Amino acid sequence: MKNVLLVQPTPEQQIHIRKTFNEDENTRDQALDTIKNWLRKQPHLPDTWDEHRLLIFLKGCHFSLELCKKKLDMYFTVRTHIPEFFSHRDITSPDLQKVLSIMDGAVLPGLTPDFARVSVCRASKQDFDTPNMADVIKVTFMIGDIRMGMEETGVAYDIYIVDVGFPLAKHFFNVNPLVFKKMFVCIQEAYPVIIKQIHIVNASSFIYTAINTVKPFLGETLSKTIHVHMGVETLYDFVPKEILPEEYGGTAGKLVDFKRQWLKKLEESRAWFKQEESVKADETKRVQQDINYNAVFGMEGSFRKLSVD
Repeated sequence: MKNVLLVQPTPEQQIHIRKTFNEDENTRDQALDTIKNWLRKQPHLPDTWDEHRLLIFLKGCHFSLELCKKKLDMYFTVRTHIPEFFSHRDITSPDLQKVLSIMDGAVLPGLTPDFARVSVCRASKQDFDTPNMADVIKVTFMIGDIRMGMEETGVAYDIYIVDVGFPLAKHFFNVNPLVFKKMFVCIQEAYPVIIKQIHIVNASSFIYTAINTVKPFLGETLSKTIHVHMGVETLYDFVPKEILPEEYGGTAGKLVDFKRQWLKKLEESRAWFKQEESVKADETKRVQQDINYNAVFGMEGSFRKLSVD
């Protein structure tokens, strides 16, 4: 497992995963053709796109054609409206290298017993300047886009582990809250992920202030997935040790090694990211404006100034 970027589900596991997707092998190709034909008829969207990724969208939408259309439209739209996340995606650039120098993160290779993929993110040091949060999110979505092409059959769920065992308050108040709103719009509305759990580990009392601050952007469903752990021991009630990296008491391998493997993959994908720069919505060709994008991606009203006691 230590030398494999993503362990794929076994044939037996795939049967169970397809059930969670509501995937019918007899109608799957028809659904895919429907989505491809729909894309061709949307003047503002790319008319051809990676067929495998389209299928991953269908799976993530439980083969609901209408939900899949909405997600795809938003996926290409956020690439246009949020360039700070989706443009200049070169992992070797100085800005992204700066992020990598202070952050450790990776999608872990194994699958949980209920077929979930686990991702971990932490600061690699205690003392560092507040990074450009948009660049941190950019790297996260870069991994997500590459992973989309690597998942052979898809996985049932996603689990995220965020380690906040560093002076969080110092950095939290230096980040424009609008960046959180944009990030959660992308996660919830534009990507075909099914989030089962979000685990905040090594948490201090401040984390409750932080969570309450971003909760308005999360929505009720996503808010219910959050679990806070003062250490890591209670994390084992949700994620088996054999899935976790050694840095968290697991046996899967070292997080720093997984990060290194993903970094290599991102470097190998530089040409693909450059090509994808133009794969986005063209708003000059949109026939009908169903969404007020200023409201979606902007900040409505004022965000009250926070203080720490």
